[in-house]
Amino acid sequence: MIDISGWMHVFLQKLNETFGARVWFAGLQGSYGRGEATPASDIDAVVILDKLSALDIQAYNTMLDTLPHRERICGFLSGKAEILNWDPSDLFQFYYDTTPIKGSLDEVLGSIDETAVRRAIKTGACNIFHGCVHNMLHEKSEDVLRGLYKAATFVVQAVVFEQTGTYIKHQRELRSAALPDEQAVVDTFLSIKNGGAIDFLPMSETLFAWAKKWIDGNGQIKDEPLSRCDP
Repeated sequence: MIDISGWMHVFLQKLNETFGARVWFAGLQGSYGRGEATPASDIDAVVILDKLSALDIQAYNTMLDTLPHRERICGFLSGKAEILNWDPSDLFQFYYDTTPIKGSLDEVLGSIDETAVRRAIKTGACNIFHGCVHNMLHEKSEDVLRGLYKAATFVVQAVVFEQTGTYIKHQRELRSAALPDEQAVVDTFLSIKNGGAIDFLPMSETLFAWAKKWIDGNGQIKDEPLSRCDP
């Protein structure tokens, strides 16, 4: 297992050497950000600069090549203007799933309202629906199905947030807060994540039907708007 605290210390040191005061924000997403990492987990580093040029991308790549576990490093690089003008439905997940290490993302909260959350649910469901159909017809890949179930847990996070006003990062806690259909999705993902067998056709059909439910408007969403979106 990577010592993520030690790794981030070196990462921030290199980041400051490369970009100095231009670093507006740095953070972690994914399993390391949630405190759920396994030995196979990637390091999902988030960096937002005052602005981003093609030369900055090259400089960041060169910097990453000097770091340990380079093969595990992925994540997100952007300029401040781009992130502040990002689609609010994408910002919803981005904001709540990012653990700040340097700086704050609170400036984006004004864009995240109930409309953004509901769009995140529907867009996510549409992508999963399309992915299921395509995979069932063409790739017929267990790896693709695994990725679709992972993506579905992000949609469940948005569903639970819409229903309760609370964003739940940890998947086991998410399962407890979800309604039965969403619990089934999280249960299947956790089983797959922990090495459980994949029964391709039934699991694909179940995920297809679940995504279709949210696209068709048959999901259980409360009618009243959220009064606020708390961090």
